[in-house]
Order: sequence, then structure tokens, then C-alpha cells
Amino acid sequence: MMNSGARGRRAGKPETRAKILDVARRRFLEDGYQAVTLRAVAAEAGVDVALISYYFGSKKGLFGAAMALAVNPAETLARTAEGDPVTFPQRALRDLIALWEDPRTGAPLRVLVAGATQDPAITGLVREMMEREIIDKIAGRIGGVDARRRAGVFCAHIAGLVVTRYILRLEPFASMPSDELIRTYTPSLRLALGEPAHRPPRGGGPRGGSAR
Repeated sequence: MMNSGARGRRAGKPETRAKILDVARRRFLEDGYQAVTLRAVAAEAGVDVALISYYFGSKKGLFGAAMALAVNPAETLARTAEGDPVTFPQRALRDLIALWEDPRTGAPLRVLVAGATQDPAITGLVREMMEREIIDKIAGRIGGVDARRRAGVFCAHIAGLVVTRYILRLEPFASMPSDELIRTYTPSLRLALGEPAHRPPRGGGPRGGSAR
């Protein structure tokens, strides 16, 4: 116990945090997202694992910091998914658009996506993180038949929007106001999750009776 506390006090220096990030980035790129553990990173960096939790909160947080992300989209979506499932598509779009359009958080995300198109190690790492921390979490939240497939289609729509608007800068999406973009994309995201694209006013359309 005393040892652990001493290590925690000694490690609370900027250079120690930087060392943790250096170790984590190399391990993520070499071993993949799933294989990396906080304990393994702590052991190699010579710190107590509790210090990593204190600095970064979780493996998602460590990943985001190691890849120079001011905010990790996986954490943003995880928080968004905790709200009302009926409005999840709109809220997910609004929160992600805010992330990408804030210069502090958007610039590192653009660098990461650009790197993923050129470096197979980063491509695999981003894919694995998305599968485990975004698709799996959304699937667990929505439940039902083919939940993971539906969550994957949902994320594919989001990824297409991100690339179109923020990487390719393709019009009209690049300059479309956020509210219009959300209105345009929400129906397809509802369909991806297995919901009606436009909810009937009183649950009654021709097929509206999913009467449960």
C-alpha cells in the first residue's frame, strides 16, 4: 500500500504523463485496442495503474489521449446513448457535429481519420475501437434482433457523413447548417436502427402497428 502511494506521488509529473502516453500509443498500434490493458501500460511506464485511471478515466480515455484526441467520440456517443432512445439519432448527430466543428476537438480527429486512410496500423486500431466501444455499446443499448448489425449500419451512416462533410468537404453537406443536416440525416439513422423513418403521429400508419 505504502509503495503504491509513493509511486503515485512520484509519478504525478508532466513527464510521467507523457511517458504513459508514449507507451500507450506504441502498445495500441502494435497490439491492437483489445489486447492493451491499463495494467500492462502501467507496468511498462513504471507507474501504479490507479494513476492511469486518475489521469485518463478508462481505456477509452487513454486511447483518446494517446491518439491526441481532445475528446474521444466513443465516450461522447456512450454518454449520448444513455438518454431517451427515441431521440438518440438526433442527439448523436448534434453531439458529434459539435465535436467535429470545435477547432480544439475537430483538428485532431481529422488528423486521425486522415492517418487511418494511409497507415494500416491506425486503420486497424480505429476499426477495432469503433467495433468494441461504439458499435457494441450501441447494440447493447438498442437490443432486439440483429442489434449489432443495426448499430453497424447506424455507424456507417455517421462515418459517411463525417468523411463527406469534414474530410472531402463535399457540397452541399460541407456548408449545410447543423440543424438542416440533422433533419436530413435523422430519417436514415432511424431506419438504420430499425425504426420508422418518420414516426406516425399516433402510432398508426399502414405498418405502424408494431403493436407491442
